[in-house]
Amino acid sequence: MLLNLLGLFILANISRQVYATEAAKITPATTVKQWQSQLNNAVVKITKIQVQSTTAGIEVILNTAEDKTISGVTSTVGNDLIIDIANAQLQLSQSSFVRQNPAQGISEVQAIALTEDRVRITISGVEGIPTGEAVTTAQGLIIRAAFPIPITDTAEPDQVIDIIVTAEKKPEAIEDVPISITPITQQEAEDGDITSIRDIAENTPNFTTYTPSRNFVNYSIRGFSNFNFISRDPVAFYVDDVPYDYVNFLGVEVLEIEQVETLRGAQATLYGRNAQAGVVNITTKQPAEEFDFSGNIGISNFDGFDVQASVSSPIIEDQLSFRLSGSYETRDGYTENVFLDRDIDAQSGYTARGKLLWTPTENLSIALKASVDEYDDGAQPFIALDAEDPFEVEQDFVGFSDLDNNTQSIRINYELEPFTLTSITARRFSSSDFEVDVDIFTPPTENIAIQNFDVDSTSISQEIRLQSPEANQNFEWLFGGYLEFRDFNVNDSSFITSTGTTITKAEVDEDTLAFFGQASYKPIEPLTLTAGLRYENFSSQLDNENISEFIGFDATSVIFEDIEQDDDILLPRFTAQYRFNPNLMVYGSIARGYKPAGVNYFADAEELLTFDTETSINYEIGLKSAFFNNRLNLSLAAFFSPVEDFQLLAFDPETFTRQIANTDADIAGFEIELRATPWNGFDAIAGFGLVDATFDEFSDPFSSEELDGNNLPYSPDYTYNLALQYRFSMGIFTRLELQGFGTSFFDNPNEFQQDPYALFNARIGYELEDYGFYFFANNIFDTEYLTSSFGFGSLGEIASFGAPATYGFQVRSNF
Repeated sequence: MLLNLLGLFILANISRQVYATEAAKITPATTVKQWQSQLNNAVVKITKIQVQSTTAGIEVILNTAEDKTISGVTSTVGNDLIIDIANAQLQLSQSSFVRQNPAQGISEVQAIALTEDRVRITISGVEGIPTGEAVTTAQGLIIRAAFPIPITDTAEPDQVIDIIVTAEKKPEAIEDVPISITPITQQEAEDGDITSIRDIAENTPNFTTYTPSRNFVNYSIRGFSNFNFISRDPVAFYVDDVPYDYVNFLGVEVLEIEQVETLRGAQATLYGRNAQAGVVNITTKQPAEEFDFSGNIGISNFDGFDVQASVSSPIIEDQLSFRLSGSYETRDGYTENVFLDRDIDAQSGYTARGKLLWTPTENLSIALKASVDEYDDGAQPFIALDAEDPFEVEQDFVGFSDLDNNTQSIRINYELEPFTLTSITARRFSSSDFEVDVDIFTPPTENIAIQNFDVDSTSISQEIRLQSPEANQNFEWLFGGYLEFRDFNVNDSSFITSTGTTITKAEVDEDTLAFFGQASYKPIEPLTLTAGLRYENFSSQLDNENISEFIGFDATSVIFEDIEQDDDILLPRFTAQYRFNPNLMVYGSIARGYKPAGVNYFADAEELLTFDTETSINYEIGLKSAFFNNRLNLSLAAFFSPVEDFQLLAFDPETFTRQIANTDADIAGFEIELRATPWNGFDAIAGFGLVDATFDEFSDPFSSEELDGNNLPYSPDYTYNLALQYRFSMGIFTRLELQGFGTSFFDNPNEFQQDPYALFNARIGYELEDYGFYFFANNIFDTEYLTSSFGFGSLGEIASFGAPATYGFQVRSNF
């Protein structure tokens, strides 16, 4: 036994010495024919070498002059995977090629010329031998190397920051993407208990949500908000490639996050649904190839209880698998109705998801997905801003807030050698119905103002994309088409007072047809130029009726039928990015943003029925870098967006008339993000965003007040986030969070505002292999802050407040 070990030791050392000189002579006997075949060919020049990260490891792409084919013979020495190429020469700017730390677990990729006609590629593992294969292509050779298996299970791997995103519809390292983007990985989502759009926003610079109730969530990204909820959203939300509209989605649970990518800036040439301000792209866990179960049970103050569970398993090995997941939550309200001795804003409901993945062949996958959300909540609380207790009211009207969603989709992905074809077909239904007492200035037995809102939306969409294979490096392209039909119904929007009632009923039909594409070209190795274009045609049709019934007057009805508004536009995008070295990339982009002209379904006069197209030119420059062997990542981005015909919701507090006015605006700012892992177990994530979003020229259509220079509503002038966490080797987990917000206004005249504030959260837990036990506390210092505020005529200011301090205990399992 000892002699055998000694022999292996001597053989390994001899192999290393030969490798240092001309070890290509040591090849498996089975490769002799391959070498003989290569020797009969002319010498091929390797003109370009690229290394890119993949979800499984890395790809090393070798391009040859005149697209000559080459092949390689693989062998291993120590922790090195070696690919030897006969009849080849390096024709690079330097005599060799080295890329340090290209991915977690791989320390180096090196290319050297052994002789005048032989090239060696070496991929070195940190704690094991990378596994891989060399695949001949029409342009040269691709070497796919998977992460190495550690030599010993007891060795602690070196932790580095390695995030792969698909923002540009292909897997890329985040530092290679010329877009201001904030990723949230599956591990980060679990560590921070991120389960909603609000949680995502609180960990993303220049992204803010305001959540007075689950039914309606205001948000803003870079100053663009959905304050004007009558027109199209400025942000496109995607869950597993399915586009979601804002109604009833932004306030529900997002189960089993695998990754979130928040892209800021106009996005029109890569995604089916156009987005003027950005894209929030959520990917959830896919069906597993082996049985998998996870669960989560939590309790909290306000009698809070929530439970989540997920199960996944193959049905037919390597071909058909499923995943089922669901959650249920309930809690008492934060606001007490002392008149009725009950809380107002209790919450209760469930979310369920189902996925079926069929992979009949290696290059074809078909995914069927369905989901449902059902929530029966209490009414949104409205409080007088000057109330002594912001969580106490006196009302004799209970109210309610219900929502209902269901979504079905099928995604087909077919990979061919020249291109990849993707098709996403989806149907989505959402419904929101609530009643609330908005009169808080009179005794509870004299209620004179009840608001009811009942809407539903049904959309059917089809997106098709053709794109170049991932192996393409010098020239990459994507082309797609998008079709959407949306039926939006205002079943009842009522305002009931002691003197009468106003009722709005409306139906809006919207059709969208778009073609989009983008191509990237590398004229030289460090420079990438990208150009994209989108054509979109949008049409909308409105039928509505406004009814007024007041005591002492005859009922009146104003009806408008077949009100149409059509729009079409071209949206170009240009980007240039330059990589100075493997750790530093800068980029600049110019893109046109757009929100289509549309119809105002609350209009009660002919001149208020339609509004014009909104356009913007979005300029952005940025920098992405990595330091200390990828333990520190830094991203910077600055932007400027002048907006023409900004679509603004104007509101008359005396008559409650809503008008969509068009004006100009200027938006400018920057973001800085930092991720660091200074030592294994400790992680720090920080972000800061600054926005100056103001009206350029604007006169209020109701008061005629000049509002030039006022801040756009729901756009805080800055945001910041900080998360510090540490995992001890003994199983203890700790995490501290700080989330801050600058001044934001809730109206055009900037009369109602929220001053700057900060929220502190904390988690501490003990983790075993399959279980985790955690204590948590959110808004530790019980900070009071507003989520909405508006005037109620001459009576005063009404507001909704954010959640008070909450704390509780969670148990998680995963096996």
